[in-house]
Amino acid sequence: MQIRTITRKSLRRTTAIAGAVALGALVAGSGIGIVGTYSQADAEPLRLEQPVQMPSFADVVERVSPAVVSVRVTIERDEAERSETQRGRRGGQPGGPGQQFGMPDIEPDHPLYEFFRRFEEFGFGFGPGQRGEEPAPQRPPRRAASQGSGFFISEDGYVVTNHHVVRNATTVEVSLGDGETFEAEVVGNDPRTDLALLKIDAPDHEFPYVALADDRSRIGDWVVAIGNPFGLGGTVTAGIISAEARDIGAGPYDEFLQIDAPINRGNSGGPTFNLSGEVVGVNTAIFSPSGGNVGIAFAIPAHVTSNVVAALMEQGEVIRGYLGVQIQPVSEDIAEAMGRDNTRGALVAQPQPDSPAADAGLESGDIILSVDGESIADHRALSRRIADIPPGTTILLEVVRRGEVQEISVEIGRLTDA
Repeated sequence: MQIRTITRKSLRRTTAIAGAVALGALVAGSGIGIVGTYSQADAEPLRLEQPVQMPSFADVVERVSPAVVSVRVTIERDEAERSETQRGRRGGQPGGPGQQFGMPDIEPDHPLYEFFRRFEEFGFGFGPGQRGEEPAPQRPPRRAASQGSGFFISEDGYVVTNHHVVRNATTVEVSLGDGETFEAEVVGNDPRTDLALLKIDAPDHEFPYVALADDRSRIGDWVVAIGNPFGLGGTVTAGIISAEARDIGAGPYDEFLQIDAPINRGNSGGPTFNLSGEVVGVNTAIFSPSGGNVGIAFAIPAHVTSNVVAALMEQGEVIRGYLGVQIQPVSEDIAEAMGRDNTRGALVAQPQPDSPAADAGLESGDIILSVDGESIADHRALSRRIADIPPGTTILLEVVRRGEVQEISVEIGRLTDA
């Protein structure tokens, strides 16, 4: 069957013929004729009785924004460390091309400080060494600064932010929306989830604070992000939750919310709120080929944040259980080869030497199906489940080995950074 191509000329001709036919019918008929129209009298259209009203976020923002803060961090590096870092980055030799010289001894708030810092970063300089002079005496430690966001979770001054915001910090300053600034102490941090807890020591202050959401949000829910992008402070953006439980390769406990609210550099550590004013996530990363917002951002969900913050507040660190196995997903090919009709569970690639798994007799090729009767969906679910078990606890693993299901008792160890 040929598809007829309609041109403007043929469309005009067709319209003219149709008009002539209609006019002829009108003249031939008795009385007053009316050209008929298409009717849906027997059909019920799909529509809403009341149009959807777009929400205003003003009430939420007005209520919670006083609890959102800007976090400024300074990091001191001595001259030897700075020079060694620059030599390694640029391959220069002392006194030769590529070596850094001559940053004037000016304070960071000097109008020309940023100019000279950038000039020096690109390998140019005017200081001793380029013209054969004697090297300058050792200068005091140099300071680097960075900014992020955070939010109060208690009236006595506990602040949640990202670990990467305060990593290696010498000093931490927290600025409120009204410009009041306080020094803060890093109570503890957790690199594995990129969370950190700060504390302001100000007994005469009662800080406004917000709560972490108890229930998990749903994909499609509206959210509002407040933070300090590019050091601007007090910036509000809105969007929806685009996805849940995202694995972005940041670590074994990845379970990020993906949101499309515009997030940029400086938003790190800031909160994402639901429309009840509860924190559903802590902004931590963006996906961006350009470095700016492209509508894909990731936040640490509230239930993860709540557990980590409670541990940091109580003991200054997060203590996790340790099994000691290298694990991987159960692919369809592996499941078929082992006579399984599904890919549920975590495949043991190799037990680590002198680990709880090795001591309990776990073997390569075992598939772990459950922990103390709780079903394990995949290898990441196993990692999170084991991490939540206190060290010293004895658990029962349900394992498939060479087609047979058996139970293995394991005493959980403690995960260390070593």
